[in-house]
Amino acid sequence: MKKNPVFAHEALGSSPDRIHRNNWPEHRHISPDDKPQDHFIVRDGTCFAGLHLLLDFWGAKNLDNPGSIEAALRECVERCRATLLHIHLHHFSPGGGISGVAVLAESHISVHTWPERGFAAFDIFMCGQARAEEAIAVLMRAFSPKSVHITENLRGMTDHARVR
Repeated sequence: MKKNPVFAHEALGSSPDRIHRNNWPEHRHISPDDKPQDHFIVRDGTCFAGLHLLLDFWGAKNLDNPGSIEAALRECVERCRATLLHIHLHHFSPGGGISGVAVLAESHISVHTWPERGFAAFDIFMCGQARAEEAIAVLMRAFSPKSVHITENLRGMTDHARVR
């Protein structure tokens, strides 16, 4: 009896190292002195891992168009000064919703749309020097929502996150 593959490397008949090296983009976070960087942020004396924004758009347009969504995600990455590793979008059916993610070296931007309700949920999390807040104007221009709700969280802000 043939075993069904569980991991991508099993389906391709190769090792996990080969899959990672050959198919996934690599981005090294090494400082000039060869020390790994943790990319925590210090703003106004507060140290934290990254800015996490949740955007709810109501009355939005272009929510069933994968090309428009991909273009908006790419513009967000550029405006935020982030590093794009991969974009994956899934269109549930013609005229249906889209779920997707832009995977970044600094974290991610994800989207889930309900075009039949004019609703889109965006999740933007970035660390380091990337400016997650720059994505807001890009997304508002791309999807023209009538109503917007934004939640902002500083992730990784604890007593253990000291300024070094």
